[in-house]
This record gives sequence, C-alpha cells and structure tokens, in this order.
Amino acid sequence: MAFATINPYTGETLKTFPDATDEQIAQAIEDADNTFKTWKTTAFSQRAAILQKAADLLRTQKDHYAQFLTLEMGKIIGEAQAEVELSAQIFEYYAKHAEKLLEPEKLPVLDPAEGEAVVVHEPLGVLLAVEPWNFPYYQIARIIAPQLSAGNTILLKHASNVPQCALAFEQLMQDAGLPKGAFINLFVTHHKIEDILKDPRVHGVALTGSELAGASVAQLAAKYLKKSTLELGGADAFVVLADADLEKTVKWAVFGRHWNAGQVCVSSKRMIIDEKIYDQFLEQYTKGVAALKAGDPMDPSTQLAPLSSQRAADQVKEQIKKAVKHGATAVEVGEKVPAQGAFVQPTILTNVTPDNPAYYEEFFGPVSMILKAKDEQDAIAIANDSHFGLGGSVFTSNPKHGFEVAKQITTGMVFVNHPTMVKADLPFGGVKRSGYGRELIGLGLKEFVNHKLIDVVDIDAPF
Repeated sequence: MAFATINPYTGETLKTFPDATDEQIAQAIEDADNTFKTWKTTAFSQRAAILQKAADLLRTQKDHYAQFLTLEMGKIIGEAQAEVELSAQIFEYYAKHAEKLLEPEKLPVLDPAEGEAVVVHEPLGVLLAVEPWNFPYYQIARIIAPQLSAGNTILLKHASNVPQCALAFEQLMQDAGLPKGAFINLFVTHHKIEDILKDPRVHGVALTGSELAGASVAQLAAKYLKKSTLELGGADAFVVLADADLEKTVKWAVFGRHWNAGQVCVSSKRMIIDEKIYDQFLEQYTKGVAALKAGDPMDPSTQLAPLSSQRAADQVKEQIKKAVKHGATAVEVGEKVPAQGAFVQPTILTNVTPDNPAYYEEFFGPVSMILKAKDEQDAIAIANDSHFGLGGSVFTSNPKHGFEVAKQITTGMVFVNHPTMVKADLPFGGVKRSGYGRELIGLGLKEFVNHKLIDVVDIDAPF
C-alpha cells in the first residue's frame, strides 16, 4: 500500500508520499551508522536535554501534533491530545532516569580478593523500528526514547496510513536538537525490510504489529542473526469476580473496550463474568455502550471514532458475520453510527463457545465478547484459554485477593480494578503469540544493548 493520508471520517485522500528509493535507504543507513559513532559517546546530560526538549515541544504544541492523529487514523481529538502527553511523559522519564538505569553493575563474585567483575551496558548501533498506526506517536516514543538514551540510532518504518505523523515526529526530534542521522523516517514498503536488516551496520529490529508481520520480521531477524523484539496482538481478559463493584466495573468495561474505537492491542476484548452477576453486568454494560456517541473525531463531544480505514471496518464486520455463522449471538447497540466514515456499529457477542473461531480471535474494533464463568477458577481458566498473552484485568472488592488471582493469569501485564493501561513508568510486553521482549522502563532500555562483562583480575592471583 502506498504511503497516504486518507481521512477515515471523510474517506478523502489528502496527500500521498513516494516510497523511499534504494539510494535513499542506503544513505539513511550510512547516516545512521555515522551518527552512531559519535552519539554513543555523547554525554547523558546532552541526551537528556534533547529528550526533555522533545517533551516540552510536544506539550507546548499539543494541538498541532494531535490534529495529525485525528486526521490520519481517526482518533478522537481528546484521545489524540492524551497520546501527545503520554509521549512527552516517556521522553521525560528517560531524561530523568536513563543514566541511573544504565549504570555499570558490580557482580557479587565468590572471592572478591581475586578482583572485580562489572557488567556495562553499551549500545549496539543502528536499529530498525517497524511501527503500527493505532498509536502513531506513542509507538515511536516508546522505542526511540529508551534507545536514543542508550546510545543507539534508529530508522523508522511506520505504517503506510500515518505518513504525516511519522514526518511530524521526525521534525520534532530535529527541533529538539537531535543530531542528523540519529532518527530517520523512511517510507519503505514491507519487502524492503530485508534489505535493511541484512546490512551489517543494522543490529536489531523492534516491531509492533500483527502476528503475521511479527512472524515475518522475526524470520528475517533470525536469518541475519539480528536481535528482535515483538509486540503483537492481544485478546485481553477482563475478569469480573462476584464481589466486584458493578457500577464502577461497568464504566471501566465500557471505556476499556471502546477507547481508540477498540483498536488497541490491550483493549478489554474478552469480558469474563461470574455467572452470579452475569445478567446484571450484561444489562448495565449494554446500556453503557449504547450511550456512546459516534461522530466527527474532531468534535470534542464525540466518544466513538471511526476505524482507521474502510478496509479495517469491513474486516471487523466480516469477523462478526463469521462469529454468528458459528453460533454466536450478535446484538448491535446504540444509535446508528454515521453512514459517513469507517464506522462499525458497537456490537456485543454472547454465546461464543471454544469451537467458534471468534473465541480465539482478536477483534480490532468496537466488538465486545461477553463470556460467562461458573466461578473464580473457571474465570481464570477461560482467561488463560487464549493464544495471546498481552494484558488483562481483574475486578473485585478485595484488591489483595485480586492480586492473587492476577498471579494466576498468564499474560505480560495484569491490572487489578483497572483495564490494562499504558504509562511511561510501567513496562509493556507479553507472552505466547503476543510476542517477546519488553518496552519502557529499564527493561526496554536494555533490550538493545551489549551487556558486556569486564572482569578485572588481580595479577597476583594464584593460577
């Protein structure tokens, strides 16, 4: 697909961009590698100043950056502004903490008299970031903030439907004072990824995207022996125990499933409800979803945005049809969504059984799967009966018990009494088909560094 800005609300193609040529790709790799040679020894104070400047620019020009998110992928304007702020917080986190997190680690050796063993964390070099469209700025920030802090340089291959977001972020980093070549946006097609990864100057790849894209890039990384991290899909369980505060839980459920129009890998996609409160939950949840107002994402009163493209909307509608064909009950709720734009009517799926393909699928849109659990242990079993393992949540009036339940759910993240959230100071990542590796905090900072041992031995130590 060509890189183009297509407004999901109007369907209008506003601007197109040519693919990068082979010469431009080669030059970008060379520039990134040359810059790495000096950037890797740049003082932490200078790196931190640039990251803080980027955060400041995002905040002072919040509306400017937010409009591109709404224009290109349909995010409602309030959520777009929140994404700009989240990106600023990520930069600020590493400006404050990267130096401390990367300090050499002295190892506890068996015989200190023989010398000292230290692990230092050194950057690898040029990295490739392959990022999706659903959070165009946040996805960039959560990879470049830690990796620039570590001393690496980055090439960006962003999604084809958010080219202006990619350019805006590249310009942001230039305005913040980042050296030329430290972060380069490239409008490259998928089949050019191999050309980049096989270059010996490129040392790793971080991808956020679909299972299919992740498997493809992981194979290429393995072929050329490059480090990789994958942040893939999710089908987060939203477990509601019998003692949960139903009114508050329902509000979180409506939000957790419908923010960003349901196009979130950590959205609350599978709601697993104790049978004792199932009917009450379903009734209240249906009312909550029905109250959402769909419309122009630039209108601050809009609560439900169109999907990122008509293609995406059509795909979700086909998934619903297939689920019904295999025995599910689908109920459309709320006022009819606008005929204009890539909207999907909010839909609640019930009677979804494990023999239905939908039971194991990820719905990337405003579709809620409501599952009934016999009891707590059944709820945990249903939560774990998934190919994915990204996020999840447990709702209960007893947070301590919720913690114990959360420990039994096999995912990378579990929240008690809150839908899975993303924050600058919390790690992000999953297990199973949701990928491998972690982003953010110290874990993400150290994904693409050489953990090098330096062992200083007493020359007089006996042989």
